[in-house]
This record gives sequence, structure tokens and C-alpha cells, in this order.
Amino acid sequence: MRKQAAKKLPLAPDPRFNDKLVTRFVNNVMEQGKKSIAYRIFYDAIDRVSQITGENGYEVWKKALNNVTPAVEVRSRRIGGATFQIPSEVRADRKVSLSIKWLVRYAGERNGKSMAEKLANEIVAASKGEGAAFKKKEDTHRMAEANKAFSHFRV
Repeated sequence: MRKQAAKKLPLAPDPRFNDKLVTRFVNNVMEQGKKSIAYRIFYDAIDRVSQITGENGYEVWKKALNNVTPAVEVRSRRIGGATFQIPSEVRADRKVSLSIKWLVRYAGERNGKSMAEKLANEIVAASKGEGAAFKKKEDTHRMAEANKAFSHFRV
């Protein structure tokens, strides 16, 4: 057993926006350790977003991330031989993590030529309250609402 929780390594802010959240997002876009390619994909996507919307792409991305962030989720818990889906609040760190993962995942599943194009389209959709990532958040909230009756099992 561990005597102590693992220390979180500090993230370096990204070069263009000087934001640690961007670095965190890029780390999720990154595949096979190719960070420079991940940065290029992200920055191209942000530029495309600003072309599509006519607004600041960075602000639209932040709004999209905010729209996709869940407040509650369901966790499985086994009680008396039956498994219940128990709604629980999401930790602040996990909220951000889930929203980033959902945006990247559903962007990858979209139709389009490049990942930058797919990511840009998913960001625009999420900022408007549409798209698969936003739908995932809505489904998560709906599931928690449906299982509210079991919230007294919460630990």
C-alpha cells in the first residue's frame, strides 16, 4: 500500500495562450508522445473556430469546455447483492478531465479530413450546446436524475 498519494506534476503553460488548461487539453489530444503535432492540431482547430464563428477561438473553446463539464455522475455500488447506480457530485479536477476527454473523443469520432477540422467542428457545436460531447453531458445528468432515489446510499 502507498503511504502517500502520488504528487501531481506541475504543468507548463502553453506557448501561445500561456494557459495550463490548454496544455492539459493538448496532452489528451496527443498520441504516441507527439506533443508538437498535438499542439499544431489544437492551434489549427482554434484558428478554424475563429474563422467559422468570427469570434475569438480561444474564448469559444473555453465556452465549449464549460458547456461540456458535468456537475453530477452516477457511480456503481454493490449493496445487498444488487448493483445500484448512485448519483454523486463530480470533483472539480475530474469535471475538467471528463469534459476534455469527451471533447477529444467525440471530435475523433466525427466525419472530416483532419483531426484539427473535426476538433474545430466539435468545439463550435459544444459552444452552441450541440454535438456529441454536450449530449454525453446531458445523458450523464439525465442518468443521475433518474437514479436520484438511490442517493441515500451515497458514501
